[in-house]
Amino acid sequence: MSNTKALPLIESEIADAVTPCCPPLTERPFTVEEAETAARMFKALGDPVRVRLFSAVASHEDGEACVCDISDVGVSQPTVSHHLKKLKEAGLLTSERRGTWVYYRVEPSVLAAMGKLLGLSTAG
Repeated sequence: MSNTKALPLIESEIADAVTPCCPPLTERPFTVEEAETAARMFKALGDPVRVRLFSAVASHEDGEACVCDISDVGVSQPTVSHHLKKLKEAGLLTSERRGTWVYYRVEPSVLAAMGKLLGLSTAG
């Protein structure tokens, strides 16, 4: 029961973390805070296992993936959990526990923020 009460708090903290952090790199120099936020995102993606996990979640059907479906990345389960935690701490993933499994999601605003940061247009 205490887990149920904790979930909204975690979700609201994560929701704050996924708002666009920074202007495009070509727009103006970053502030200290913007640079720190961008560096956290890029640092989290600086490991090939994390890139694979992030990609597995982002490309999964319905935009979310059970940890049971994405853990085959060549490392042990505790290491997968560690990498997923780092991605969450960087604001790149959100998660929700359903029974015994945890489901991960890349919020569309995260992908939009990363595209904007790199100056990539999301318009078709």
